[in-house]
Amino acid sequence: MTLTRRHFLKSTAALYLAPTLAQASVNVLEAKVASVQLIDAEFGDYPETQVWGFDGTVPGPLLRFKQGDTLQQTLRNSLPDPTSIHWHGLRLPNAMDGVPGFTQQAVQTGETFDYAFPLKDAGTYWYHSHNHSTVQVARGLYGVIVVEEQTPPDVDHDIVVVLDDWRLDETAQITEDFGAMHDWTHAGRMGNYVHSHLTPSPASVEENARVRLRFVNVATDRIMTIALKGAVGKVVARDGMPLRAPEDLDTLVFGPAERADVIVDITSSEAQALQIVFVERDTGYLLHDIPLSGRRSDPRPPIQPLPANPMRYLTDLSGAREIPLIMSGGAMGRMESATWEGQEMSTRDLVQQGKVWAFNGVVGMPTAPLAELRQGELIRIPIVNETAFAHAMHLHGTHFQEVLPDGGFGPHKDTLLVQPRETREIAFVAETPGKWLFHCHMLSHQAAGMKTWFHVI
Repeated sequence: MTLTRRHFLKSTAALYLAPTLAQASVNVLEAKVASVQLIDAEFGDYPETQVWGFDGTVPGPLLRFKQGDTLQQTLRNSLPDPTSIHWHGLRLPNAMDGVPGFTQQAVQTGETFDYAFPLKDAGTYWYHSHNHSTVQVARGLYGVIVVEEQTPPDVDHDIVVVLDDWRLDETAQITEDFGAMHDWTHAGRMGNYVHSHLTPSPASVEENARVRLRFVNVATDRIMTIALKGAVGKVVARDGMPLRAPEDLDTLVFGPAERADVIVDITSSEAQALQIVFVERDTGYLLHDIPLSGRRSDPRPPIQPLPANPMRYLTDLSGAREIPLIMSGGAMGRMESATWEGQEMSTRDLVQQGKVWAFNGVVGMPTAPLAELRQGELIRIPIVNETAFAHAMHLHGTHFQEVLPDGGFGPHKDTLLVQPRETREIAFVAETPGKWLFHCHMLSHQAAGMKTWFHVI
């Protein structure tokens, strides 16, 4: 793999976004329009970029809690449009899930909404707008939540790494082409600048230091492939949930909304730095490097699993109800017609309505749920991707496990990247009563039809 310091696309310069840090005591998040000097002066005399951010920053405040704390946050909407907050990956009461028109009403301009729920699970999670999210997330309405273990692992640095891309014009403004049909029918809205944002961002690290990196892909549609240089270690959690057996660290692939925690020990390298590298077509683009300074001499013990969260692990699928999900549509797809709002329509007519993807032949949010589930019921869902594009399937309200080809079960996750023409299967126990979304987290695909829901009773 060739490694270059050239930025991902020639049309953009380096961006800098100022983070904020919030502890659990900070309980008001204001969604508002802000102007931020994204492009550094050394790359030219660019104006400030207008963003939408929680507390006017991108990412929004980093919220840190201890497992067992209660999250209490008031959303104040100072935007020109209604909005909401979805607390991605957290197990919570249905009324707190933050889906407008479904679990709450959209928070209108000038209004507030109070969110409060206990934090059952330690891990790395995130929050984002779930109203017109194709637009609002692309403008910057997201932030990260860290729920610390009661006894965290012994590390020298604990760093959140936010991965994102932006589509900017020549004046460094976010382009307004949010509903471009080419994006919606293909891989989604791809930005022309890929970057990583570190909180905190240390000036240097010692050789042999132990570092926890919490990766979060907040991009609206882009799949991120990430490599680390100058470190060796383990993947210890995925989508917030600890792995029972940490995995050897290799190249990491993140669909939109996926997360992974890694713990690494810093090694001497040719570059004398810990490097975060974005990989595209066998070329690595340097997103961030932290120089080495000094050396720890004390040996570090082997990396151990994180403490388990109070989640049930599946052992077999006896008595499980099977609910198949077939994906169709998009460019080069196999969908000739589909049902939208109770009426069967041709693909040509659906394209005119901006509806181009379907689950089980239904486009968009159906009136009836995909299934009604009894609380405690074991569910298995074979997912068949008949399309030419990958889809990041996200289940609200709980985590699932993948059913592996050998009959075993993968780790707990809330988002699964399903590749083109691929079949994967997930299984979970219906946990909390309410209406729970199940949708593609390629937000362009969701807006263009890839969403459904379960009703747990």
